[in-house]
Amino acid sequence: MFGKILIANRGEIALRIQRACREMGIRTVVVHSEADREAKYVKLADESVCIGPAPSALSYLNMPAIISAAEVTDAEAIHPGYGFLAENADFAERVEQSGFTFIGPTPETIRTMGDKVNAKRTMIAAGVPCVPGSEGALPDDAKEIVRIGRQVGYPVIIKAAGGGGGRGMRVVHTEAALVNAVIMTRTEAGAAFGNPEVYMEKFLENPRHIEIQILADSHKNAIWLGERDCSMQRRHQKVIEEAPAPGIPRRLIERIGDRCAEACRKMGYRGAGTFEFLYENNEFYFIEMNTRIQVEHPVSEAITGIDLVQEQIRVAAGERLRYRQKDIVLRGHAIECRINAEDPFLFTPSPGRITAWHPPGGPGVRVDSHAYSGYFVPPHYDSMVGKVITYGTDRAQALARMRVALSEMVVEGILTNIPLHRELLTDARFIEGGTSIHYLENRLAETKKA
Repeated sequence: MFGKILIANRGEIALRIQRACREMGIRTVVVHSEADREAKYVKLADESVCIGPAPSALSYLNMPAIISAAEVTDAEAIHPGYGFLAENADFAERVEQSGFTFIGPTPETIRTMGDKVNAKRTMIAAGVPCVPGSEGALPDDAKEIVRIGRQVGYPVIIKAAGGGGGRGMRVVHTEAALVNAVIMTRTEAGAAFGNPEVYMEKFLENPRHIEIQILADSHKNAIWLGERDCSMQRRHQKVIEEAPAPGIPRRLIERIGDRCAEACRKMGYRGAGTFEFLYENNEFYFIEMNTRIQVEHPVSEAITGIDLVQEQIRVAAGERLRYRQKDIVLRGHAIECRINAEDPFLFTPSPGRITAWHPPGGPGVRVDSHAYSGYFVPPHYDSMVGKVITYGTDRAQALARMRVALSEMVVEGILTNIPLHRELLTDARFIEGGTSIHYLENRLAETKKA
């Protein structure tokens, strides 16, 4: 096992990884920008290294600075968390070439799954169902693009092969608008991701967003750890996540989960990962794989009792998985609310100093946050300041506990989206379960009209 791990991230995930390491008796090195000098995880780390000024391009995305920090502190491995360089194959490669262990999949796997066209091709070969669409990237020939559009059937969605996080997408409802939409998406994709390739998929009208959490080791062992429903989103950004997904027959979940684990074995996957699907009319359609730990991993931890971050570390150290599929038993229900420093209804960022911070507590309540009273939320990064997770023996209890937790939580000095969460937790359709990925957007639009 590693003696010292460098955490190449910030915010709540840096603290989450640090806690996992401390529990395992592993020393931690935290890198930070000048803006994060006063962060809780920096104060708690065994060692900390400032790697640059506030802008992430000059700090958290600065590969040479991160690797140099690992060298001067004698770290043995680097955990990238999520975001920033977590799914950057070049970074993973440079980490390994510099003599450190990258806590994640191989650079080759990250590269394959990071390109949406290659990922889809890989999944089709592994028997994982995909959304109907073009076979690979769209050609330059306009007539051929129109032919593919007719074959797939409208509406369609044009996606950037190198896209992610909800960017590089355009929905097309008519044949007349197709070619122009492809040209525009190509231009945007080239500028944003350095890869102008785009592909076409059938646009599903009212799907849910369902994820399958997996764990795999370097000895061709792979398991899946239940599913998550992440359909409550705004502009492709998740707001509330839960596990398991309400209202989906277990036989369908088990069938898709087994296929995901088998796909991991076939491609030699290593580490934690998430298969993301759209689900509509009792069918699952693969959209992408995230080759890292997810923001919403705590809900899977709650229903399985397995610490995913610690398992990531064990697998990266070369250990075999400690669990077989028959050992994975899902118990109860868990819900996570992302707490963002933003206006709850206009969604404009609200950086600044937190003058009062009172997190909730009680049975089945977990708060993952790096914030505290007096903490300054910098304007340079993602607005998430924490996550509230509640667990219950069933969904009704998890919902009740979340309502109580949100009623207790106090954050002053900045705006947060807690009022929005409080509204959603009393929303009849959400309480019923099974809302589509468009539900929140439509609800907000109706509220705006009113």
